Amino acid sequence: MKNSMCAGLGAAIGAALLATSPLARAATYVSDPASSRIEFTGVQAGAEFKAVFHQFSAVVDFTPDAPANGHIEVTIDMKSVDSGDKDRDDTMRGADIFDVAHFPTAHYLTHSASRTAAGFSAAGALSLRGVTKDVPIEFKFATAASGATLTGTAQLKRLDFGVGRGDWKNTDWVADTVKVAFTLNLKPKS
Repeated sequence: MKNSMCAGLGAAIGAALLATSPLARAATYVSDPASSRIEFTGVQAGAEFKAVFHQFSAVVDFTPDAPANGHIEVTIDMKSVDSGDKDRDDTMRGADIFDVAHFPTAHYLTHSASRTAAGFSAAGALSLRGVTKDVPIEFKFATAASGATLTGTAQLKRLDFGVGRGDWKNTDWVADTVKVAFTLNLKPKS
């Protein structure tokens, strides 16, 4: 009887500890497309321009208490690019830039994350135009009663992914460095 009471008490304590551990509190979220945003800034002919992607999905499995166990996965519909200039958008969708006919989506998946003084950083693989390379991100993560918000930035070299063929490969005309900014408003995955 004494042994079964001790075993029962041990199981109850173990369950209570597990319920309060960071791993137990991890939550899986999906992006709310109506209020989330992914944009990039490029430089063409010496002038900055911004473009957004209107269609994308994100799944975030993250808890601030255990960032190393988290994952961020984003899939972008490259046809949804919008810079506010129809000619530029048609060119970006074409074979020399994003080549959406052959590469309709881009995909990003983190493989590690850690806490920083300003929030979090993660290393992840970006697959764009048939090329996969690591691209680090810096981000902040905040929870609320209705879900969470993940905001952050990244920087990449477009030519590393073959974005820019023919005349568009010239970095005197279009800068190689592209800045990315994102705000993912997240709701619990049902």
